[in-house]
This record gives sequence, structure tokens and C-alpha cells, in this order.
Amino acid sequence: MTSLKDTLKNDLTAAMKAGNEVAKSTLRMALSAITNAEVAGDAAVELSDDQVIKVLQAESKKRAESAELYDQAGRADAAAKERAEAEILATYLPAAMSDDELAQIVSDEVAKAAAAGNAGMKAMGMVVKAVRERVGSSADGSKIADLVKSALA
Repeated sequence: MTSLKDTLKNDLTAAMKAGNEVAKSTLRMALSAITNAEVAGDAAVELSDDQVIKVLQAESKKRAESAELYDQAGRADAAAKERAEAEILATYLPAAMSDDELAQIVSDEVAKAAAAGNAGMKAMGMVVKAVRERVGSSADGSKIADLVKSALA
């Protein structure tokens, strides 16, 4: 089975042969971010697919935030480029969980915490951790935290 990193490298080669500049620059940027993450610690490591997905999610989130800022600054061309890069990265990420599914999991975990005698904002960390374990990388951490906060409030 090929790793996600190998898939990115193969797709970069294909994009270079096809002359797809947006895909080429986006995949190079993603592979660079992965390499930076691999050599960031005390010793160089090979990232697992889950860790690569976390890097790609961070890069995708940066693209979305940049597009938003470009829109506010009236630079539609730059915003469109950032969105195109985010779309390319999204093809390598797991499908995002729907808001309804996430809300259901949050309410389940809040109910479990309440049944265990943990209520109010004191239970937030425990509930967020439980929700993250259940949803994995298919939901954004800030969205989870917001939903848990409103459910506990």
C-alpha cells in the first residue's frame, strides 16, 4: 500500500507532466510542509498517514484563512488562487463530517459526561477529548470546541 506522501509525490510528477501549475505549486508546498514536520523534532522521523493528514489540514486551513483576508482586502485574484490550492489539498483529506453528525456526537458525549457526574464548563476538556477520539480527523478542532462549549453552557 502506498503512503499518502508517496501519492502526493506521484501526483506532483503527474502535474508537472501535465503542466498544471496550480497543482504543481500546491503539491510542492504540501510536500515541503510535510518534510518540515518530519525534521522539526530532535530526530528526523517518517510521518504516518494520519500525521500527514494533520499537516495537510493545517495547510488547507491556512489557505482558507488567507482567501478570507484577500477577500477583505479586495484582492479577488489572490483569494481565488488560495481557494484553488485549498480545493487541491481537500482531495487528499478525509471527507468532512456533517454539522448534524458532529452535533449528535457532541450531545452524546455531553450526556455521558453528565451521567458520570461531570457537568458545566469543568467537563469541557474531557468532552472535547472524547469527541476528537470519535471523529478523528474528519472535523475541525475549533468547530468541535465551539459546539461543546455551547452544549455545556
